Amino acid sequence: MDILRFRRLGFVFLVFFVFFAATHLGTPGRADPLLTFPLRIQGQEIRAEVANTPESRRQGLMFRPSLPDAAGMVFVFPEAGRHAMWMKDTTVPLSVAFIDGHGRILNIEDMAPYSEDTHQSAGPARYALEVNRGWFARHGIKPGARVEGLGRLPPAQ
Repeated sequence: MDILRFRRLGFVFLVFFVFFAATHLGTPGRADPLLTFPLRIQGQEIRAEVANTPESRRQGLMFRPSLPDAAGMVFVFPEAGRHAMWMKDTTVPLSVAFIDGHGRILNIEDMAPYSEDTHQSAGPARYALEVNRGWFARHGIKPGARVEGLGRLPPAQ
């Protein structure tokens, strides 16, 4: 009888542990939630998670089942350069705007889920902003538009 009670207790502990892990550990591969900052483009606000570390830039928006309409992720690069993005393990269709060090959008690219095709900046980019595909077009935002709020972001690591 004691062994049966011990097994039941072990089973309850296992169920509790699995539930705790599923609800508290978050997205696969992401240890902590990222900071978010408001960015504005032509009067439109985006609440952007900041990917400013090698790990957070590598992870990006992978494994997310969805992305709210006025949300995105801004990648902060250590230096301006011809950076490229891809969609490996990313389930949500996205658009990416490559942004120079002065906050001007260089180019905007639409990206397909799970694609390993690279999308490159048209010039030296210091930032990249990913949002739901078509968000820029719906708001009439084109290359040359200025992104406000980048100066408040934490620096790249």
